[in-house]
Amino acid sequence: MSGDILSVAGVSKHFVGRRGVLDALRGRPMPVVHALEDVSLAIRRGETLGIVGESGCGKSTLARCLVGLHQPDAGSIAWDPAALGGRPRFRASQMVFQDPFGSLNPRLTVGSALAEVVGVHRLRPKSEIGARVRELLEQVHLPADAAQRYPHEFSGGQRQRIGIARALAAEPLMLIADEPVSALDVSVQAQIVNLFLELQERLALTLVFITHDLRLVRHLTERVAVMYLGRVVEVAETQALFADPRHPYTQGLLKAVPTIAQATRPAGPAITGELPSPLAPPPGCAFHPRCPIAVARCRTERPALLPDPAAPGLARERSAPDAHRVACHLAPQAAATAPA
Repeated sequence: MSGDILSVAGVSKHFVGRRGVLDALRGRPMPVVHALEDVSLAIRRGETLGIVGESGCGKSTLARCLVGLHQPDAGSIAWDPAALGGRPRFRASQMVFQDPFGSLNPRLTVGSALAEVVGVHRLRPKSEIGARVRELLEQVHLPADAAQRYPHEFSGGQRQRIGIARALAAEPLMLIADEPVSALDVSVQAQIVNLFLELQERLALTLVFITHDLRLVRHLTERVAVMYLGRVVEVAETQALFADPRHPYTQGLLKAVPTIAQATRPAGPAITGELPSPLAPPPGCAFHPRCPIAVARCRTERPALLPDPAAPGLARERSAPDAHRVACHLAPQAAATAPA
């Protein structure tokens, strides 16, 4: 994996739901949620990768698979052994959750929560754990006396800083931030985003940023993966994706982004219709029921995520790591309708 720290290949994840009494009596099968379907993605060393899509598209499930909270039903998630450098895989990636209060133990002081991580993984001798806790608090710009306080004594932004400090306590190579600022005030959001950027530069971290805020993605990330109904439908460098989106779904997402100057907002509707149920995903291209340019082929044949030969400057070999990849049978035609 040249330049890649982590490789995701053909990962699928399904969750079995519950049947009602009548369904059980009638012998109907258990409902299955298709959370992820054949997801392939490479994460580069030191980059900031954005993962975007509507709620329910599988972003959080993918994040939980990356950190080992879920085990894929199919496919593989492989670390570059050279990047690990002897570090256990379960410690190589850590997650910062959306809810900064629900992800913290209310019965533990901040210092105890951080010391627990350091002690369990034996990252410092017992005599040095206290100093490590103070160092972690300093890294996220919290005072040393925060170690003696409980999570409920902090604001939402401060609790998110504690969550980041807890993730850093395991000394990971990669941080996965799952909607880390969506529950915060706008002014606090900017502070947390700047903290992520500062930590990434200081600690040489790889950052995976999951969000539905495309304006934040444009500011923060270097590459973007767009997900729809459990699949990656487009991957590109951030600048290329915003300048020349190739998938109709990506184009619809960009049209939905509000702008200050309405005259610069792309004409036409954004995405119409509702997200199909993951219990019964459509055949062929999952986006075809909502796609304005879908043809008969889209309804029966599932498109593969391949380099788009029509993308400017990226008509290279199929294995080019920076290729603009899109899962669309009509990518060249879709490009003609892309927002300016």
